[in-house]
Order: sequence, then C-alpha cells, then structure tokens
Amino acid sequence: MSANQTAAVIVLAAGGGTRMKSKALPKVLHSLCGRSLVGHAVAAAQELTPRQLVVVVGHLRELVEEHLTAHYPGVRTAVQAEQNGTGHAVRTALEALAADGVELDGTVVVTTGDAPLLTGATLASLAAAHGAQGNGVTVLTAVVPDATGYGRILREADGSVAAIVEHKDATEAQRAVDEINSGVFAFDAKLLAHALSQLNTDNVQGEEYLTDTLEILRTAGHRVGAVVADDFRDVAGINDRVQLAEARRMLNDRLLERAMREGVTVVDPASTWFDVQVTYEPDAVVLPGTQLQGATHLGEGCEVGPNSTLTDTSVGAGARVSNTTAERAEIGERAQVGPYAYLRPGTKLGRGAKAGTYVEIKNSELGEGAKVPHLSYIGDATIGEGTNVGAASVTVNYDGVNKHRTVIGAHCRTGSDNMFIAPVTVGDGAYTAAGSVITNDVPAGSLGVARAQQRNIAGWVARKRPGSSSAQAAAAATGGAEQQ
Repeated sequence: MSANQTAAVIVLAAGGGTRMKSKALPKVLHSLCGRSLVGHAVAAAQELTPRQLVVVVGHLRELVEEHLTAHYPGVRTAVQAEQNGTGHAVRTALEALAADGVELDGTVVVTTGDAPLLTGATLASLAAAHGAQGNGVTVLTAVVPDATGYGRILREADGSVAAIVEHKDATEAQRAVDEINSGVFAFDAKLLAHALSQLNTDNVQGEEYLTDTLEILRTAGHRVGAVVADDFRDVAGINDRVQLAEARRMLNDRLLERAMREGVTVVDPASTWFDVQVTYEPDAVVLPGTQLQGATHLGEGCEVGPNSTLTDTSVGAGARVSNTTAERAEIGERAQVGPYAYLRPGTKLGRGAKAGTYVEIKNSELGEGAKVPHLSYIGDATIGEGTNVGAASVTVNYDGVNKHRTVIGAHCRTGSDNMFIAPVTVGDGAYTAAGSVITNDVPAGSLGVARAQQRNIAGWVARKRPGSSSAQAAAAATGGAEQQ
C-alpha cells in the first residue's frame, strides 16, 4: 500500500509528561526548532496524506486543542478523559471517528506526540512495507547502541516478529538484542479494531497496552512484521528537558546539514540555530551566533550575522545584516542593517537601503537607497528613495492616545537631532536643519528650521562657578581676562 492510501494516522498525545516538571504546559506543547512536539508529529503524519488524522488528547487538553486549532485546523481530536493506556487511547480515537460516521478501511498508522525526529519519510516506509508484506501489524523498530530500558524485538527465522519483551522481563540473552520497539505501528484497520476489543487490564499498571494487540493478531494467524528505521535517533522520545535539549541539537544539526548541502555557508554550526520553517537560496552566508526563527528566508548571496536573531523575516539577495534583531521585517536586496539594529514588525527596507548602528525601526518603509545610519528611532513612517536621515533623529509617532505617521519624501537630507512630530510631511528634496523640532510640513525643496536662536553669556562661569576647574580652564584660556 502506498503512503497516500493510508486510511488514518493516530497521534497519541494524551500523557501528562510528569518528568518535564511543568505545571503550565503539557509535554507535547514544549517546542524545539520552531514547532511543538505534537506539531512535529502532525507535520510528519501529514506527509502521508491520510484520509483521517486524529490526535488523542488528555492532560491539559484544552491547551493542546487550542494549539492544534490555531496551527493545524484540519486535524481531529479525540479526548482520552482518563489515561488508561495506549490501547485505550487508540480505541478512543476509533470510537470518535465512528461517532462521526467514519468507517476505516486500509492502513492505520499509530504514532506518538513526543518523537519530534520521526520523519514523514520513515512513516511512509512503514506504511508501504506494511501493505507490501500483507502484515496484520507492522512495528517500526530501531537498532540502538544502548537498548537498556526498551522493549526488545524478538524475530522468527522468516523475519517476522515473534514477540516484544520488556527489558524488565527479558532474559540475559534477550537483553543482548539491540533492536527495540519504537511504539509506532501500522495496522490493518479492521484487524486493529478487533484486536483492541480483546484487550484487558490484567497487568501491573491496570492499563490496556497497544503492544498486546501484536500477540492477539499473531495468535489469530496474522503476520507481525517490522521495519527498521534508517536512523535510530528518529524514534527517540522526549521524557524530560534534558532529552528535549538533546533532540533540539540533533534536529538543528539536520537542518544545518541540509542547508549547507543546498549551498548555504554556515560558518559555525555549533552556535547557529535554524527553525524548521527557515528557507534559503544558494550562497547565503550565516555567521556565528545567529538564530533564524519562524518563516525566515535568506536570499541568494546575503550575509547574516554574527550575533543576529531574525524571526519571520525575509532577507533580500546580497543584503548584509550584522548584530541585529528583526521580527516580521522585509530587508530588500543589497540593503545593510546593523550593527546593533532592531527591526520591529512592519519594517520594510527597499533595495540598497540602510538601517545602521543603534537604529530602531517599526512599521515603516525605507525606499530604495534611503539611509538611517545611526542612533535613531523611526516609527510609523514612510521615507522616500535616496533620503538620508541624520543621526539621533526620532519620528515622534505617539501622542499618548494614538499613533500618527511621518512622511519624508525622496532625496531629502534631514539634519542630526531632528524630532519629527507626527503627523508631518517633509516634501521631496527638502532639507531640515540640525537640532530642529519639525511640527509643520516642510514643502518640497525647502529648508525647515525649527530651533531657538543661540546667545552666549560672557563671564558666566567665572561669576557663577568661581574656583571650579571650569573657571580655572577658562581663565587659562583667556589669560585671566574678564570675559565680555
């Protein structure tokens, strides 16, 4: 059976995850590389294009259901009100489908919500082998360096599975087996339903174990097969935050390797982090200490870093971004950002634009070649092509109640230490004088000056600060003469 004929995928995500030591968050909502644990499970399952995709929820189910609705709206949920074992969880999912009039026919894949490294390709191989071999059930297994604590796979001479023996129940010879049960299975839908009806709670935990269905089906004459995962790390489950960190590192290594093989230079993989949604084009360069989060995109030949964090941000071809934090920003081709810049949501930098040192921009557009070189805040503004904004400038966009917009036209030259009191417009080609507080529109081609006239009060230091170091320096400079 091909992967696109999978009748259903059931994701088991009802457990409490007590070893995560979290009061507010269920285990399956802890995240790594831009997705929740259950999100990784759902994304892998979706690659099989199943006719039905059901996530079994239980512990803090409202949070899990809200998360799934927000990010995976096509996914069904089934509530396991009491966690009575994996077999009970699967039966809960089938009963929820039946209540909606869904009758399954074909392959049902059962996977877990806490194995984020499990790929859709591995699930597809499991489903395909299950159909091709005509098995009643097929187990996904892994050959591991250390099988301590895992259920061992015991095989018959023909390669079928004779039994799964838990570590505590295994003999010394069985403990030497290095092939383990992953907890991921492919079933024939009709046989699964029948086997689940035969389960009992006659065990130490008093729960219905899904693994007991294998012996039920085998006793009934159905073949129990197994598929070995190509990479044993694919089946690694997350039980505590140490394992979460280990899985995050492994997944990040995979993401970086893929990027490098597709033409991205990652100078220091050990200090670089990618989310799974990050995309890129050839010849992009990522310097040390950089985190690319969400749906960030790197254009051809751009350079990002060092020490930059970009979230849901697009970087145009040939752009340079150094020591920068950016969120939901658009950085145009050949633009320059940083060092020490902060691009907030709604920032759009045109081709060749510059947001320089200690510049913060929010909800603003810089036209092609426009520059805000240093020490400025640009909020709720439109700046035209070729304009240069002087150092220490601020678009004063907030009056305490509402935000207002500043418009600075094309090819303007605004002086240093300018305050633009929005709403205000500076016309194309206009200049503003340094130190000005611009409260009125400046027509195109005009010079806006808004500052008090300077006056000097001679002798003030000698009279008001006698004996001070300043007075002594002034006296030395003037030869002791009274300043007039």
